[in-house]
Amino acid sequence: MSYATKADLGGQPGFGKVVPEAEGELFHADWEPRVLALVLAMGATGSWNIDASRSVRETLPDYGELSYYQIWLRALEQLMLQRGQLFPDEIASGEVSHAAAPVARVLRAADVQSVLAKGSPAERPAPAPARFALGQKVRMHLGKVDHHTRLPAYVQGKRGTIVHVHGAHVFADTNAQGLGEQPQWLYTVEFDEAELWGDDAPRQNLSVSVDAWESYLEAVA
Repeated sequence: MSYATKADLGGQPGFGKVVPEAEGELFHADWEPRVLALVLAMGATGSWNIDASRSVRETLPDYGELSYYQIWLRALEQLMLQRGQLFPDEIASGEVSHAAAPVARVLRAADVQSVLAKGSPAERPAPAPARFALGQKVRMHLGKVDHHTRLPAYVQGKRGTIVHVHGAHVFADTNAQGLGEQPQWLYTVEFDEAELWGDDAPRQNLSVSVDAWESYLEAVA
């Protein structure tokens, strides 16, 4: 089985035009800031990592039908249900009816600003020398996987050029599955529009760049 991600929507018809929103327009409903706060608070408990949360969000069966913060809320429910931190009757009623599950950490209101400013860097010491170099031609891995992956489907099997070498970073695919960080070199690969969409697609004089871990890449002549 191959799991789709939000990035897999690229190049697919039927989604209409991309309509830019006004700068600073962060929310569209009163409940959305509360969802953001809940997600940040639960993420800070250490109950899961960021890659696990992205995996759950991007594999929701009704992903394409949900708004941005509906996706965040639905995924948060799933993550908490899996860990006994939330129960179906509580979702249905909107009220707490079970004892709170213990967590490793609690994000206090006074600490929110400093915690967000600190972030959570994903760069790690390189486990080995980089296999690929700036300017090298590569082909993206092609094939089904049995787990969520950060490699967009629309670039699989496509040829591109490495335009940036970022160093070694936590490998999201394994980290999301609880298999450890397993750091890999991370590269930005640039693709010509004709390579992605074909020669018959309308030309827009653009290129597409994708950040990809080393195991996604194959060398080409």
